[in-house]
Amino acid sequence: MINGVHYDLIVTIVNKAHSEIVVEASKKAGAEGGTIIFGRGTGIREQAKLFGITIEPEKELVLTLIRRDLTEKVLKTIVVEADLNSPGKGIAFVLGVERVVGINH
Repeated sequence: MINGVHYDLIVTIVNKAHSEIVVEASKKAGAEGGTIIFGRGTGIREQAKLFGITIEPEKELVLTLIRRDLTEKVLKTIVVEADLNSPGKGIAFVLGVERVVGINH
């Protein structure tokens, strides 16, 4: 909490090259940006094979630190714009943030 403002962290995991959709959706809903981290999926859907070789698709994680009063709006916009309700498109979840430092506006 900074000056009485509470924050949440929206974590969105999408397939490679889809993180920009998430960042643009979050900005459209009031966020100031996000941090993109590259990863590799290991879930059931990621066990595709090509010529007998297991392929583990690359993922992108978008971390969006957001004021709690904007969390629902930003999350809903991400879900719609990134089509997260469709199978295999990705997931998003929200973590409450206990402390934040370094935000200087």
